[in-house]
Amino acid sequence: MQLSAIVEALLIASQNPLASEELARLVRARVAEAEDVRVRETDEGKEVPALPDWLVALAATSSEQIAQAIGELNQNYQESGRAFTVLERPKGWKLYTRVEYGDFVRQLFPGRKPERMSGPAMETLAIIAYRQPITKAAIEAVRGVACDGMIQKLLDRDLIRIGGRAELPGRPLLYETTDLFFEHFGIRSIDDLPNASELRKVKLPDPEEVKPAADPEQQLALSAVGSPAAAASDAADETSPES
Repeated sequence: MQLSAIVEALLIASQNPLASEELARLVRARVAEAEDVRVRETDEGKEVPALPDWLVALAATSSEQIAQAIGELNQNYQESGRAFTVLERPKGWKLYTRVEYGDFVRQLFPGRKPERMSGPAMETLAIIAYRQPITKAAIEAVRGVACDGMIQKLLDRDLIRIGGRAELPGRPLLYETTDLFFEHFGIRSIDDLPNASELRKVKLPDPEEVKPAADPEQQLALSAVGSPAAAASDAADETSPES
């Protein structure tokens, strides 16, 4: 029995991703269990054959061997034209449908249509992704506009979450990306983002030196109903003696 086939069986049976270390542990546990059963039955006076060589060899299964086995699986999938592949995400390995079959699989979920994020939302998400954990004030210092609406949208879509509070006056909230973010963009960690090491070292503007303007969507709403300042000015004009 090949290790790659065993790994495949575990990934198919599991509802959650499995890390290489966990897969290796499960394989070793099965060997240990088989050995315990053999010893117990031998102690009971039963004639029990020795474990097969292939099973004994699995007793030393390592994470590196798991990764190699997964590589063999993916190579076989690709050569045989299978519709799925094994990919690693932050929580481990999992079977995924290939992108080219996505339009067909989407028919299973007619109520769930892909949504595109706006430019401001993507900008906000990128800042959080590269510089997490980060405060709202720091995000606004980079963008130069208020980000309350964008942050709330990203929270609602479960792409970011509150990761704690900063050790700063007022203990502001810290924002970070979620597991869904990694799933959505197909990466394992922040280091997989383009130019991650360089962009994470760039000095950000000081939040205290930057006063953010209104969020673009807030500006649009204000232009539709009129800002308080504009309303006050209009009222003044209407009551002015010169009007």
